[in-house]
Amino acid sequence: MKKTYKIEVDCANCANLMEEAARKTAGVQAATVNFMTQKMIVEFADGQEPKTVMAEVLKACKKVEPDCEIFL
Repeated sequence: MKKTYKIEVDCANCANLMEEAARKTAGVQAATVNFMTQKMIVEFADGQEPKTVMAEVLKACKKVEPDCEIFL
């Protein structure tokens, strides 16, 4: 399953850090962050609950970029 989320991130480097953190999160098969459109596309592994996984993605992203936002 693939879902798109609106994000708020200040710079392209921060977006790259968020993308890397999201990719390393359990339950995420793939993730792409587009700084220009302020969107994150997440592909979830089979059988994963998107809300649960995205809560972990948000925690991981906050570790690398404390002022980022993901609108779930």
